[in-house]
Amino acid sequence: MLLDGKIAIVTGASSGIGRAIALRYAAEGASVVIADVIEAPIEGGETTLELIEQAGGTALFVRTDISDWNAVDALVMTTTTTFGRLDVIVNNAATYTSTTLLETTPEQWNKVLSVNLTGFFFCSKRAVQQMLEQEPVNDVRGRIINISSQHGMVACPGDFPYSVSKGGIVQMTRQIAVDHAAQGIICNAVAPGTIVTGKPGIANDPDALSYSRSRTPLPRLGRPDDVAGAALFLASDMSTYVTGINLMVDGGWMAG
Repeated sequence: MLLDGKIAIVTGASSGIGRAIALRYAAEGASVVIADVIEAPIEGGETTLELIEQAGGTALFVRTDISDWNAVDALVMTTTTTFGRLDVIVNNAATYTSTTLLETTPEQWNKVLSVNLTGFFFCSKRAVQQMLEQEPVNDVRGRIINISSQHGMVACPGDFPYSVSKGGIVQMTRQIAVDHAAQGIICNAVAPGTIVTGKPGIANDPDALSYSRSRTPLPRLGRPDDVAGAALFLASDMSTYVTGINLMVDGGWMAG
């Protein structure tokens, strides 16, 4: 198993992409800490924790608002107290408003940036603090995987704060990778294209999905497990010499 014995935190892991990553990590032998503001999945059905435990895996749910430094600190402390170390953190939790520049209120702007950018900063900082206290394994003290978006590379029509936040995550990834490479910290991002999840609103708008299908070279839209596969590669020893990248998982959209 690719993650046998590894300890991983996945934020936003109750639903969607985060849920798929947590399930894949657990199936590959990792002990997974599921961090989210709610435990019930948007898709309905059993929780991520229940699914992992039913499959014989090891997991823990920690209710966490990543926009709160104290909550992030408690998340990492709980993880290390329970499992002894932290090998991987996947920064996935995100929010959006589907508003343009003129439509976006200061409150909406602050909310999106507090989760999508400041939350990633808090989680990354606290994770690196912990990782620097650990002995390296195969030359790596720890890995940070940021879930960015193709809309961090090109505009997200009609969602100004979301796109800006995702662009910031791409640059944050490069910055952490370069600043902490000598200390054995690996940092990469995964940039999903259109992934069909249980998210409400514009994410499942039929016109938007139809446009995405027409724009994507591969003959289908993405699934959460497609992103989980990329996140697995970046969490494993197969990618020990890979850092600072923004790995596109978009069915070829950006290539066209």
